[in-house]
Amino acid sequence: MKIRVELVDDLREDELIIRCREENDTIKAIRDYAVEQAAKKVEITFYKDNREFFFSPDEVLFFETRGEEVCAHTADEVYTVKYRLYELEQMLSRKFVRVSKSAILNVEHVYSVTRNLTASSLVNFNTGNKGVYVSRHYYHRLRERLSERSKL
Repeated sequence: MKIRVELVDDLREDELIIRCREENDTIKAIRDYAVEQAAKKVEITFYKDNREFFFSPDEVLFFETRGEEVCAHTADEVYTVKYRLYELEQMLSRKFVRVSKSAILNVEHVYSVTRNLTASSLVNFNTGNKGVYVSRHYYHRLRERLSERSKL
């Protein structure tokens, strides 16, 4: 494998291009690592009452919509954020996966999944009593991300 870095002065944004004959496990791991590194720069301001909070999105168990608001659930608190779910989905690392039209969860905190073949499945987190439902449409994507987590 050859590795080459080109410095280009007039780029607006850094770009990583991977050229390969096939996308094997090594190429996927390199891509995933690059995505993770780029996502580390994500800064989200969390709001509760009249205060602003600054902490890593990795502490968030899940994001969900409540009416017009998007809420971020941690182990102990619920905060609001000023992003829509589709914006968060683009900003966050692969640790986060969309599980319904109204929720994105962090697979690093998943403790169990109670599967329901005819309706939504329930995901519980390793920090206690919080849970979120996964729609049948998104269940396969969640299973993929959970299997990726176990390979790390």
